[in-house]
Amino acid sequence: MKVEFWGQEFQVNMFVGCLGGFLIAVLASMFGFGGGPFMVPLMTVFLRLPMYLVVGSSLLAIFFNTTMSTMRHYQFGNFDWILFCAMFPAAILAGFIGPRIAKRLSPIVVKRVACVGLTILALRLLGVF
Repeated sequence: MKVEFWGQEFQVNMFVGCLGGFLIAVLASMFGFGGGPFMVPLMTVFLRLPMYLVVGSSLLAIFFNTTMSTMRHYQFGNFDWILFCAMFPAAILAGFIGPRIAKRLSPIVVKRVACVGLTILALRLLGVF
């Protein structure tokens, strides 16, 4: 399928995108992460989309998955209002600041920072440190 964004066309394999997005959403709902650590690589590596398109698109996809997961976890009693109220203002502020910083950096720097962050996250999840 061809996707057009700001006058540029991109060829996207929708089957890979839908299947990958579904699997990522299931895993994110089960384990409580936003899905970004997997959605961004899916879109950049497998769908071959540019980073400036991937960031906003993945955030929108993750928003809907996170909203549904949050509602389900709330129904199961797995929700802490105090923690949510403490983190929400910081998340809103970061949502305004992050794109401004990324816009000033080259796409290579943004990818490298993401790789370092994902590597640290993976090592922490594996119990290495």
